[in-house]
Amino acid sequence: MKKLFGFLLSLLFLIQFVQAQETKNPKVPIGGRPNIPSDLVIEFGFNVLNNRPADLSTQFFGSRTLNIYYQHPISIFGETSGVTFNPGFGIGTDKLAFSDENNLFNDPEKGPESSQYLAISDVFGENIQVNSNTFALNYFDIPLDFTYHFNKNNYYKGFRLTIGGKVGFLYNAHSKIQFKDEDGLTRKIKDSQNYGLEKIRYGLTFKAGSPGFYVWSYFGLNRLFQENQGPFNNRAAQINFGIAVNLF
Repeated sequence: MKKLFGFLLSLLFLIQFVQAQETKNPKVPIGGRPNIPSDLVIEFGFNVLNNRPADLSTQFFGSRTLNIYYQHPISIFGETSGVTFNPGFGIGTDKLAFSDENNLFNDPEKGPESSQYLAISDVFGENIQVNSNTFALNYFDIPLDFTYHFNKNNYYKGFRLTIGGKVGFLYNAHSKIQFKDEDGLTRKIKDSQNYGLEKIRYGLTFKAGSPGFYVWSYFGLNRLFQENQGPFNNRAAQINFGIAVNLF
C-alpha cells in the first residue's frame, strides 16, 4: 500500500507541475482555495453492510472509510453551462469492525478463496483477551462524477451537486487482531488473503456541498462476497457515507 500511495503522489505532483508550466499567471484568491483546475479530496466516513445476515453484525463507529482521490474537471455543454465531468483515480480503504470479537477466517471446506465467520477465541484459544480486532479492504478506485455548479461564472465558489459512480479494484484485504494469551504474551496477527471477496466493486455516488467541503455517499451495486464464498452465503453490499475536504 505504501508503494501504491507513493506512486499516486508522484503522479499527482507531475500533473500539477505540468499544469503550472502551462499557466503563466496562476492566481490564488485571498481567503479561498488555490485556483488550480483539479481536486485532491479526502473523504472520511463510515462503512455499513446492506442486506447482510443478522449473524454478520458490525460496530458502526469502528467501521470507517477513508478515500483519497485526485479528480480533474472537464467542462461540458459550454464553459458557463455549470456542468463538468470529473474523472479521477485514487485509493479507498474500508474497515469493518465485527461485533462480539468475531472476524473472518478461511473456510477449508470451500477452498483457499473463501471465508467463514468465527469467534477469535475459537481460533486462538479460549483463555485470551482480545485488545483490537479489525478487517480492512483496500481498493484502487476510479471515480467518475458529473457535477452541477450553481455558480456558473466561478466553479470554485458556490454550492454544487454531484452524481456519478466509481469502480474499485481490490488489491489487498486483511484482518488485524491483537490479543493477550493465557501466558500474558501480547500477539499481533495480520492475515492477508482473498476471503472470497469480489475483486471488483462498482456503485453510485452522490455529493453535495461547496468546492472546499461536502457530504458524500456511495451505494454499492454488487455484492461484497463472491457467490457461496463468503460467510453464511450472504449477499451483503456496501453503503458508505461521510464528509470530505478538498485540499485544492
